[in-house]
Amino acid sequence: MAPYHIRKYQESDRTQVLDLFFHALDEYGPASFRHILKLPRTLMLLLGVSLGLLLVSGSWLLALIASPTLLTALRFLCKYPWTKFTADCLRTDMSNITKSYLSEPGSCFWVAEAEGQVVGIVGALPVKERSLHKEQLELLHLYVALDRRGQGIAKALVRTVLQFARNQGYSQVVLTTSMLQHSALALYQRMGFQKLHQFSPLCWRLLAVPLVTFVYCLPSAQAFWEHE
Repeated sequence: MAPYHIRKYQESDRTQVLDLFFHALDEYGPASFRHILKLPRTLMLLLGVSLGLLLVSGSWLLALIASPTLLTALRFLCKYPWTKFTADCLRTDMSNITKSYLSEPGSCFWVAEAEGQVVGIVGALPVKERSLHKEQLELLHLYVALDRRGQGIAKALVRTVLQFARNQGYSQVVLTTSMLQHSALALYQRMGFQKLHQFSPLCWRLLAVPLVTFVYCLPSAQAFWEHE
């Protein structure tokens, strides 16, 4: 594979960045569907509805149709949180990347480029909470093209954010990801991020997929956190 380099986002990157963003998020719907199919409650639901229809109607046809219909509904349900997340991003920070990430000194957006193609992205914004605005930098939209994974690109992008945070005087870098993103979870933990808390918004609770927030304490803040 050709080597890559990391640089700041340029407006000419927009089409490639959004293509990578969409393709990355498209992976998570099927992953959520595979996850929910492994849950015991899903099997109970499929069997329970089919048996219930058979007992009530006496029709084997209805009972047989019930499971494929429910599976189709579950597939749609699994895509919904990711579709909503994508739509929310396109209305907010990803609608104008230059304005959102490059108009203020405390934020930035980077791309990993190889052979003229964007193969990885990551962004960083100050947290919205006013009291933490100057203390915490949020890592956002870490994605690497499927055919470029395993080459250290994600790790290099995270390191870029951490170095930026140090240079800008932040004390912590925070991020939120889902428990389904196993490779990302492993990466963050290997790099020294610590799990802060776990939570489940309603649309994620239906899928039994909690979200988790991680924090990385930069050296200036490490001593404080060790004494908390």
